[in-house]
Amino acid sequence: MSADSSTSPIKLSRWGTLGALSQQYGIVLAFFVLCGFLSVLNNNFYSIGNLVNILKQTSINGILASGMTLVVLTRGIDLSVGSVAAYAGLVAASFAHGTSPQPAWIAVCAGLVVGLGCGLANGLLVARLAVPPFVATLGMLSVARGLTFIYSDGQPIPDLSKSFSYLGEGILFQCPVPWFDGQEVLRVPIPILIFLLVVAVLWFVLNKTTFGRYIYAVGGNERSAKTAGIGTKKVMVAAYVISGLLAALGGIILTGRTGSGLPQAGQSYELDAIAAVVIGGTSLSGGVGTISGTLVGALIIGVINNGLDLLGVSSYYQQVVKGCIIVGAVLLDSARHSRE
Repeated sequence: MSADSSTSPIKLSRWGTLGALSQQYGIVLAFFVLCGFLSVLNNNFYSIGNLVNILKQTSINGILASGMTLVVLTRGIDLSVGSVAAYAGLVAASFAHGTSPQPAWIAVCAGLVVGLGCGLANGLLVARLAVPPFVATLGMLSVARGLTFIYSDGQPIPDLSKSFSYLGEGILFQCPVPWFDGQEVLRVPIPILIFLLVVAVLWFVLNKTTFGRYIYAVGGNERSAKTAGIGTKKVMVAAYVISGLLAALGGIILTGRTGSGLPQAGQSYELDAIAAVVIGGTSLSGGVGTISGTLVGALIIGVINNGLDLLGVSSYYQQVVKGCIIVGAVLLDSARHSRE
């Protein structure tokens, strides 16, 4: 009797430790299991070219999801990132096309100003006018998409300058890499570098700055944060502004990659961004989550898309799979909160 009672706390402690480890590293384990499973189904999955392609395809969604993470941490949501990306990319393209385009930095700045404006509008609606985030950003989704078609009269903007297209298609460096019985060339595209830089900066902001602590405080308990002297409204507005800026950056990279500004670009991108954030462990209830988790979540979405493409699965089924993943992740988040 006494022996059982003495070992019981130890067993409970071990189970608690395992539970904590699974919550912290379970998403990473799931990522590697998924990669291993797809490599068995398709031998080309682990080729250098395909792995770089996954990172390149993930970069835009990862940038959008990084901004979304800040918003979700404040207990908000941003449904407008796909439309803002399209609008910003189109405006940037209008400065970078033709026989005498503006310098690439001017085109980029023009696109970022669009993202800043849209993010600021979202933030003011949510923080100052107390409009529910879902409603405010859903409205911006429609407004930004409409402005995109109005701005270009529904037509694409082609013939972009090489310096602007470099943001989406440029190669930072390349080098031969021995791979099994042959040689492949490792090419690191610019979008991957930008994506990793965004993740690194936001990781530093959330973990090493006062603003990052304020983000978590506002999402954890807005009333307590306000009582502690934190300008909660300013923090929320800043989160939406950053989300708008990163949506614009993603749209600019997408425009550079496609070689033209497309008014229909970015459709459903908000779903992939939300999926990456939720899969990465950021709670929709706010105050809990990490940018590194979002990075892994974005990679999982990218790996799933790539794996299904390699297996020849229709894009229609891919939407079904991603929808189920989002619902599953939300259910897990709800179950975790109910236990707490």
